[in-house]
Amino acid sequence: QVQVVESGGGLVRPGGSLRLSCAASGSVSSIITMGWYRQPPGKQRELVAEISTVTGSNFADFVSGRLTIDRDYNKNTVTLQVHSLKPEDTAVYYCYVQTGPPFQGDYWGQGTQVTVSS
Repeated sequence: QVQVVESGGGLVRPGGSLRLSCAASGSVSSIITMGWYRQPPGKQRELVAEISTVTGSNFADFVSGRLTIDRDYNKNTVTLQVHSLKPEDTAVYYCYVQTGPPFQGDYWGQGTQVTVSS
């Protein structure tokens, strides 16, 4: 089992930046991927960015040029920074952890609300 804890989020002005942090604990030796998804109001959950030891880094087009994602393999943390925020970036942001054998599974944080509004 892996426990996933997020921090950060809140109200941000348009044009501002957000910084979200995520820490994994438990069976961390089998972690393959750590990243972030988001779910805008009334929409499905979608990938923001992730870093995988198998497939490398992957990010959505809507954050292209506005994104920094860092993964600390020793601390089992992943940090997301998004700049030049827009109202359409308003969403619940979820940290995602994928593990491989022998503890294969997908784990999610509780979600943190990010609201971009003036």
